Amino acid sequence: MENNLLNFQFNISIEAEQQKIKNKPVLIFIHGLFGDMNNLRTIAKTFSNNYRTLQLDVRNHGHSFHSKEMNYDLLAHDLINLINYLGLKSVILIGHSMGGKIAMKTASLYPEIVQKIVVIDIAPVKYNHCTHDDVFAGLFAVKQSAVTSRQDAKQILEQYILEESIIQFMLKSFNPQSPERFCFNLSALYDNYGNLMNWQDCFFANPTLFIKGGLSNYILPEYTDTILTQFPQAQSFTINGSGHWVHAEKCSLVTRAIERFLF
Repeated sequence: MENNLLNFQFNISIEAEQQKIKNKPVLIFIHGLFGDMNNLRTIAKTFSNNYRTLQLDVRNHGHSFHSKEMNYDLLAHDLINLINYLGLKSVILIGHSMGGKIAMKTASLYPEIVQKIVVIDIAPVKYNHCTHDDVFAGLFAVKQSAVTSRQDAKQILEQYILEESIIQFMLKSFNPQSPERFCFNLSALYDNYGNLMNWQDCFFANPTLFIKGGLSNYILPEYTDTILTQFPQAQSFTINGSGHWVHAEKCSLVTRAIERFLF
């Protein structure tokens, strides 16, 4: 197993030292594909007065280490290693999309530490449809062009990606100093995309909240039995009028749903 903790980027809030906060589980926020630790920062900040919070860049994202290997077993053990390194005794995992799958896998392997999980717009299933063909095409076009300005990168991405919000999301990671032209390891994400769409059934008996974007097709009604088999204490909350990036589109509603679940 790889040990890259010295190259693992994370941010844990230690502002509040009150005993009531020390005795609570640490909230760990896990971003999705192409993201970084800042994606869930607004939600994490909301809870920072009542909990210690931890945000991290998972492998091949942000400023964490790059690796040719990437699957949910490795990603879960990365997180478990970090939890042990920090000496955390009790945690609640909150993950969006890929981060939700990391949360589910980690919880199944480490139920003695993980009290609860919140899974944002992803299901514990294998996704057979590729939804990122245009994104990868645009990102590789930027890489191959070797552009050095964000504006030039934007013009290239616009030739492949129709949604402005997705273009802006990708540009947040634009890094002309990187051979990949982005902070994330584009080549590794592409090579391991099948692993990230895949899923091996797991089991977690503790409370689990699934938050679904009402306009998203990542959590479908036909997944209900599959979800309950793996997460028998699962409950769901749908936020109407939002898509897959529900945490960004309806941040206050997502925060309230998490608050109700935690308390």
